[in-house]
Amino acid sequence: MVTALPTTSTSAVSTASPVSVEPVPPFASLEKKLIDRYAASIPTKWGEHVPGVQTQLATKERVIALTFDACGGTVGSGYDEKLIDYLIKENIPATLFMNAKWIGANPDIFATLAANPLFEIENHGTEHRPLSVTGKPAYGIAGTKNVADVIHEVKDNADGIEKLTGRRPLFFRSGTAFYDEVATSVVHDLGFEIAGYNVLGDAGATYNTEQVYKALIKAQSGSIVLAHMNHPEKDTAEGVIKAIPELRREGFRFVQLAAVAHP
Repeated sequence: MVTALPTTSTSAVSTASPVSVEPVPPFASLEKKLIDRYAASIPTKWGEHVPGVQTQLATKERVIALTFDACGGTVGSGYDEKLIDYLIKENIPATLFMNAKWIGANPDIFATLAANPLFEIENHGTEHRPLSVTGKPAYGIAGTKNVADVIHEVKDNADGIEKLTGRRPLFFRSGTAFYDEVATSVVHDLGFEIAGYNVLGDAGATYNTEQVYKALIKAQSGSIVLAHMNHPEKDTAEGVIKAIPELRREGFRFVQLAAVAHP
């Protein structure tokens, strides 16, 4: 609140009404700063393993991070109950990357999973788009088209998850897991880490049972496994169920991403 100063007269005081000054919201200020910072940046890299993407846990312990994407929208808003029930029955921690569209289609399931300490809820984007500052597509899906688009693809779903759970996500994974290196820098500036993978567990839920199994048993100490929980009609659950006992016999245990990255 700014009050008008007295006039130059010593016998009178200005009666002008106070002038309200609207504060600039902190996020609007940050958004402008990031847009300005990267305005002239031209990406030269594109893919799943670009700078800024964490593909493995920083540990030599025999641990594996199982991560499952829930994509939503045209790429599937189903729920693989068989997979999740198995993880619960076997007391296996996992990290679930959830897209805003999937959450919107499955509010009750989301609430149940978010309340289960076995599961770490992380951010799979607002529109399930590849993260680009030039609109570059991946697998036929158009990417975010500029820095502002990148910001809202990440932040809007993070805000939604935080509102529903009381916990702000720590990690982000884009739709298709594709990025350019300018976009990954923006994500880090927003305060999030980017979770890639070094074990492709089900190739977008296209693998059959045997393919999922063979992919998972190749996991090493610190591996991050990427699979999907939004296609119950596919074979992901069967492959995971077949692989887990063998991995346990080899001495592996399963951890959430945050348990290692943010102990």
